[in-house]
Amino acid sequence: MGILDNVERGIEKFVRGAFASGSHSQVQPLEIASALRKELDNRSLVLSQGRTLAPNVFAARLSDSDFDLAQQWGSPLAEELCDVVIAHVNSQQYSLQGPVRVSFEHDPDLRAGVFEIDSSIEKAGAERRPAGPAAPATPRHEPVRYQPVLELDGRRHSITSGSVVLGRSSEADILVDDTGVSRRHLEIRSENGRVYAVDLGSTNGSYVNGQRVAGRTELTDGSAISLGRSRLMFRILPEQGGGHR
Repeated sequence: MGILDNVERGIEKFVRGAFASGSHSQVQPLEIASALRKELDNRSLVLSQGRTLAPNVFAARLSDSDFDLAQQWGSPLAEELCDVVIAHVNSQQYSLQGPVRVSFEHDPDLRAGVFEIDSSIEKAGAERRPAGPAAPATPRHEPVRYQPVLELDGRRHSITSGSVVLGRSSEADILVDDTGVSRRHLEIRSENGRVYAVDLGSTNGSYVNGQRVAGRTELTDGSAISLGRSRLMFRILPEQGGGHR
């Protein structure tokens, strides 16, 4: 099973739980997931050989009844749909300008079971809403702060300083318990609002989205990092309290 299969299973699990009581006349999460992948393919821009820029911000416009359901279950489903987008971006080797966001919006002109997807390309650092249902009551000027995060073995490690070292040594900022990982293997470096992966002369090398890091490689939301047999995911998420969760 590949990453896309794992994401599909996550969506199906969500459908069996939160949406188990939904009728066939309502929008189904798997339909939105499929539409997001099509939107990525249709709206991607070929910038140069080997670099295709894809949308990273999506809004699903829903009917009255479907939006009511999205408000009840929106945030967990939106996070699952973000994973759908990231998995497809990685499988197609698309590039992103900023964090992936999926939201739900109310469109009273749509009938139940019908939805539309709007997408855009937004650079990192631009003000935007977190993943979840549209929230008209939130003041438009209220900023949302984002935090770079590394996901490893089910844990999230927030990048709160300009330099974070990963490795097998107990002195590393993030311990990677893997014999294929050097004691000081990789540095995550933040500079001028951008985040880079810098290999520290490791024995087995570091890889970002399957490409070996030579010098440094910029990370974007959803970048997959491989060290030895360990796999990490770089995410940019709405800021929350605490360094790990």
